[in-house]
Amino acid sequence: MGNGNGALSGSVIAVAGAGGPAGRAALLRLAEAGAVVVGSDNNAERLAEAVDAARYAHGGATVVGEKVDLLDLQSTRDWADHIEKEFGRVDGVVHLVGGWRGSSTFTHTGLSDWDLLERLLIRTVQHTSLAFFDALQRSDHGRYILISAAGASRPTAGNAAYAAAKAAAEAWTLAMADGFRKTAGEGGLTSAATVLVVKALVHDAMRAERPHAQFAGFTDVTDLAEAIAGVWEKSASEVNGNRLWLTEKP
Repeated sequence: MGNGNGALSGSVIAVAGAGGPAGRAALLRLAEAGAVVVGSDNNAERLAEAVDAARYAHGGATVVGEKVDLLDLQSTRDWADHIEKEFGRVDGVVHLVGGWRGSSTFTHTGLSDWDLLERLLIRTVQHTSLAFFDALQRSDHGRYILISAAGASRPTAGNAAYAAAKAAAEAWTLAMADGFRKTAGEGGLTSAATVLVVKALVHDAMRAERPHAQFAGFTDVTDLAEAIAGVWEKSASEVNGNRLWLTEKP
């Protein structure tokens, strides 16, 4: 199983939110590293394009896509069970489900923005982490990776809903990390949950739309994908329960 002799050959990794620019970059990088990659997205057309791009770039790679309702816990559990049954194991979950809403001032914050972001940024983390915890714990190198934003640690007036949602998602992921720590076997910690923190993400289409923008401090989606793959190069104890900063700490 796997796609060759890459660093992640034989590993099976699920990517939630695989249809966006960051998801597409992650599929490409993980396939290049030899993993079997299973992506999900709520946009079937966008997901199919991302899966096809990864397959085309890495001939022979096992990259599949499944439209999954991550807002439904049972659907998410079914997805996790299906992956483990089909491929025999699950060694990673990369959470790339995103969304943003902001306001001009604190008092103009719309609580409808919170309602949306709570579902996209928190509920999908809760469902994927609960659904995949046991399978990741069974892996000898299981990893749950949340992509978060620096604003969670230093929220601004106009980003109250977004920062609060990201902070809650981080807290949930760190609680998952404590779960791995407390259920580790006699051989020690093998599985980990960690948070990769960026200021914001940038990709080629954004640069094309705004050719004179500097995007200072932004992380390119290809660099994020590299950092995601790099999480498996570190021991579980190095990353479990830690925030790995890809931008300057606020």
